[in-house]
Amino acid sequence: MNRLAQETSPYLLQHAGNPVDWYPWGEEALARARDEDRPILLSIGYSACHWCHVMEHESFEDPLTARVLNERFVSIKVDREERPDLDSIYMDAVVSLTGQGGWPMTVFLTPAGEPFFGGTYFPPEPRHGLPSFKQVLLSVAEAWEGKRGEVERSAAHLAEHIRSGARLQPSPEPLGDELLAEAQRNLRDGFDPQWGGWGRRPKFPPAPVLEFLLRRGEEEMTRRTLDSMMLGGMWDVVGGGFHRYSVDERWLVPHFEKMLYDNALLASVYVHAARRFGDERYRRVADLTLDYVLRELALAGGGFASAQDADTLGVEGLTFTWAPGEGAPEELLEPFEHGRFVLRGEPDEQTRQRLLALREQRPKPLRDDKAIASWNGLLLAALAQAGRIEPATELADFLLGPLSTPDGRLHRTWRGGVAKGTGYLEDYADVAYGLMELHVASGDPRWLLEAHRLATLAVDLFADDEAGGFFQSPRDGEQLVARKKELDDHPTPSGNAMLAYVLLRLARIWGDDELEQRGVSVLRLVRDALPRTPSAFGWLLVALDQHLAPHREVAVVGSPDAPVARAAREAAAATDVIAFGPAEGIPLLDGRTEVDGRTAVYLCERFACRLPVTEPELVPRSSPARR
Repeated sequence: MNRLAQETSPYLLQHAGNPVDWYPWGEEALARARDEDRPILLSIGYSACHWCHVMEHESFEDPLTARVLNERFVSIKVDREERPDLDSIYMDAVVSLTGQGGWPMTVFLTPAGEPFFGGTYFPPEPRHGLPSFKQVLLSVAEAWEGKRGEVERSAAHLAEHIRSGARLQPSPEPLGDELLAEAQRNLRDGFDPQWGGWGRRPKFPPAPVLEFLLRRGEEEMTRRTLDSMMLGGMWDVVGGGFHRYSVDERWLVPHFEKMLYDNALLASVYVHAARRFGDERYRRVADLTLDYVLRELALAGGGFASAQDADTLGVEGLTFTWAPGEGAPEELLEPFEHGRFVLRGEPDEQTRQRLLALREQRPKPLRDDKAIASWNGLLLAALAQAGRIEPATELADFLLGPLSTPDGRLHRTWRGGVAKGTGYLEDYADVAYGLMELHVASGDPRWLLEAHRLATLAVDLFADDEAGGFFQSPRDGEQLVARKKELDDHPTPSGNAMLAYVLLRLARIWGDDELEQRGVSVLRLVRDALPRTPSAFGWLLVALDQHLAPHREVAVVGSPDAPVARAAREAAAATDVIAFGPAEGIPLLDGRTEVDGRTAVYLCERFACRLPVTEPELVPRSSPARR
C-alpha cells in the first residue's frame, strides 16, 4: 500500500494498492520534488471516470511503468472533485498544450508546480497516433535532464499564460437586453433541430442554457431538447436519473456514470419546464430523477454521494443494459455493444416497476460516497423546487452542520464522518442558492438568513476588489502557481455565475447596492463573450436576465402554508424575489405585518409596496413573458 491508503477520497483509495509510489497533493510531495530536483507527474481524475480506470489497469498497476515513475519522478494523484482549483489550473495547461482536455489528466510539472508538458489518456503501447505512456515518461525524463533550460522557460511561459486568464478587465459598455436577444439568436444558429441540444457528438445535457431559454419563454429549442433527452438511453427509463452524456447526437448510447450534479440541475430544469409549459411529463421526469437520487445516493447523516460509476464488475453499463430474454420488452431494445441493449421508449408504470425489481437483483456500480458541498447545494435547490421539503431540510442541516467549520465556513467534502478541504467559490455560491430556494419552498426565514451570511462571507473570501468578479480559491487558501477565476459553465454553473445570481437576488431583498454591484462586476468581465459563446455561459445569462428584469419583490408575512402564500409563490416570475416572515434582519420584511391576524402578501417594486392582500385571488400575477 502507498500513501493514498490514508486518504478519504474513493478515487485516491482506488490507487492505494498500485506499485506507484503515489503521494497526495501536499507539502510532503512538493518538498521531495524540490529536495531531489525531480519533475512531478501529476495525475488527476475521479472515481466514476471510465478511462481513469483503464489507465490505472494498463499503466499504474504495471510494475515496469511504476519502476520508471518511482525512479525518475515524484508522482502525485489528485481527485479533481476534491481539488477543483488544481484541476482548473492544470486543465488550462493541457488545453493550451494539446488543444483539448479530459480525464484522466496527465501533467508534468517542475518542482515549483509549473506545468511544462501534458495530455490526457496515454495507452500502454503506441496506438492511434498516441505514444505509449512509458515512451512519454522516458522522453520527459530525458528532457528534464538534458534540456533543463528549455523546459523551465516553457514552464514559466505556460504558468504566466494561465495567470493572465485571471486578469480580465471589466467592460465599460452597457449591459442591455440586446445581449440576451443576441445570445438567444446565436444559440439558435448552433442548435440541432432534429435531436435538440448543441453540437454533434458527444452530447452533454445543457442544463444552464435550458434554464436561460426557459426564462426567455423560448419553446422550440427548449422542448425539443427536453423531449429528446427523456426518450431513453441517456435518461434511465427504468430507475430514473440521467447518465453523464451520450456518445451520439440522439441522446441514445450513454456514458453510464451518473453524477449528482447532472441529476440535480436537470431535475430543476424539468420542474421549471413543467411549470412553464404545463406539461406533466416533465414533472414525472423530475420526480423520477429525484427518486433515483434519494434511493441510490443518500448518505447516512443527510448528505448525498457524488456519483455512481460507469462500470460494474469492470464492464461499462452492465447494470443498466439488457440482453434479449432478460425481461425487457423487445420493442424498447436499442443496440449497445457485446450483445447488450439500452432501453428507449416509455414503458408503462407497471412495466417500469417490474424492470426495476429485476435490475435491483444485479450487482450495482461502485458509488463515490463522498459528499461535495457545491453539488449538494445544487441538489438542495432541486429538492426545494420540487417540494421535497423534508429531505431538503435534512440536507440543509447537513450542509450547515457536518460540512461546516466551527466558525461558519464550508468544507469542500465529507466522507464517513470526516469533513475536509477548504470550501471553494462554487461551494459557497451553490449552497447559498440551495438555501434561498429552500426558504421560498418552506417559508422558514432561517434559510434566507443563512444564504445571506454565506454569500457575504463569499464576497469577503473570494472577491477581486480591483477588476471585479471572484477568484475560485479563498484569499487565505494555498498559494498555487495561479489564482484563477472560473467564469464558464463546466458543466455545472461556474462559481462566479452562481454567486452573481445569488447576490443579485439578495441585493433586492436587502436593498443592498454593494451586493448588486458585486454581482454586476462578474457580468462586466464577460460582457462581450456572453452573446458570442452563449452555450458556455448559460448561468451567467440567467444572472444577466435577473439583473435586467423589472424589480419586483414579494413579502409574505404569516403562515407560509396559507392559501395566499401559496398563491404568491405560484404567481411569482422567475426573476421576482420573495421573503417570508415575520423575521428580524431581513429589510424587505421590515414594517410588514399580518393583517387582522391573517397572512398578508405585499407586492413591492424597489421597496415601494402596494397595499397588502390576504385573499389568494387578489395576488397579482407576473407578466407571462417573464414567467
